[in-house]
Amino acid sequence: MSETRWLTAEQEDAWRSLMTVLMVLPGALDSQLQRDAGLTHAGYAVLSALSEAPERTIRISRLATMANMSVSRLSHLLDRLADRDWVVRRPDPDDGRSTMAVLTDAGWEKVVQTAPGHVENVRSLVFEGLEASQITELKQISATIATRLDPERKLGLVGTVRR
Repeated sequence: MSETRWLTAEQEDAWRSLMTVLMVLPGALDSQLQRDAGLTHAGYAVLSALSEAPERTIRISRLATMANMSVSRLSHLLDRLADRDWVVRRPDPDDGRSTMAVLTDAGWEKVVQTAPGHVENVRSLVFEGLEASQITELKQISATIATRLDPERKLGLVGTVRR
């Protein structure tokens, strides 16, 4: 039986700081989006991903993988977004067994209206107070961890609309 490789004091401090971010940041992002746009962070992330996709369309199974959700959970979210006329489902023209999620014009407008407040919140919560070199380090560290978690880079839909 191998001996446990405990974290060093510095690693443990880094881990605790990262855990605080992982636990607190999603709620802070969600609160702002719900207050200002009536959207959950997951809902905004899906709308944002669709807004950046070619023809604002993504196969639902692919979107579920990107969002790290089950197809069932994503389907419930898409139902709520469709009720607001932000998303529609269409058969995949290349594979009749698959369904595509499509961002409507109203959905596009919702993303465009929501993005400035979301970006300001991200800037305030994450980037303010960091030096340019720290942002570069954050990007590199996050990319390294993300690659270990998702070597095929299947995930990654959380973004902001680019203008």
